[in-house]
Amino acid sequence: MEQQFVLPVIVIGGVVIFLIIFFHYVPFFLWLSAKVSGVRISLVQLFLMRIRNVPPYTIVPAMIEAHKAGLGTITRDELEAHYMAGGHVERVVHALVSASKANIELSFQMATGIDLAGRDVFEAVQMSVNPKVIDTPPVTAVAKDGIQLIAKARVTVRANIHQLVGGAGEDTILARVGEGIVSSIGSSENHKSVLENPDSISKLVLRKGLDAGTAFEILSIDIADIDIGKNIGASLQIDQANADKNIAQAKAEERRAMAVALSQEMKAKAEEARANVIQAEQEIPRAIAESFRSGNLGIMDYYRMKNIQADTAMRENIAKPEINPTANPLSE
Repeated sequence: MEQQFVLPVIVIGGVVIFLIIFFHYVPFFLWLSAKVSGVRISLVQLFLMRIRNVPPYTIVPAMIEAHKAGLGTITRDELEAHYMAGGHVERVVHALVSASKANIELSFQMATGIDLAGRDVFEAVQMSVNPKVIDTPPVTAVAKDGIQLIAKARVTVRANIHQLVGGAGEDTILARVGEGIVSSIGSSENHKSVLENPDSISKLVLRKGLDAGTAFEILSIDIADIDIGKNIGASLQIDQANADKNIAQAKAEERRAMAVALSQEMKAKAEEARANVIQAEQEIPRAIAESFRSGNLGIMDYYRMKNIQADTAMRENIAKPEINPTANPLSE
């Protein structure tokens, strides 16, 4: 009795395990959904997807979506190849459907190439339909009159599908727009003309074709705000005047130092000459004594010389003004 009861349980358990394994490797209901949707795919192909580690629940819904959208050129092998290459099958199919509805030319090869290049192809198609607005950081520029202006711009861009692979991104757009703003303000005669006509900046920047080689097409550049900054010209003139003053002070100090050095040199020479005179005066008595011994100088010549010296001293004393030390110069 027990054997009769155990045998059906084993059979039922085996059947259940078989069905679980079968429905795991052969997604019957997914095949049925594809069949109802008009997508031709066999159970063997679904089983082989499992063997190749390709999820059928990713490939088959994508095939159904493409078939319902009228994209009959996309095959199962192409979707599998793109998945195994590391691509996003769902995003690619969504992008192709959106591009088809918006009359945007986008092939499967281009879409997969954009996706494998690391860009979100579905977002790119959405940006082609709905342009994106990019706000630039504050751009500082100086007009010819030396007044600094700080401008902010809003750039409206649309994705360029054909340039997404190999094209530059948003950073390049922002850099080029900032360069164009600086060039436009810098070529203005004065800051007032820029404040009066800010659209002149956007017109000049748009004429330069800044979107060349990028993944975007610039639709418009609008100046959102312009603020007045510092007076750079006056600051530069002040800095130049200070620099010139410092140079003049350095040159004057150099001349003063040279004059002081020359004065010290002249004093040294005067001291040297005075020392030579004193030394020469010290030699006079010796020379007179030697002249007495040699007979070249007589006693009368000596007294005559002394009289001349006394007469010279008396004349010098007479020529000097008389100074009374007790007199008060304020009382005179």
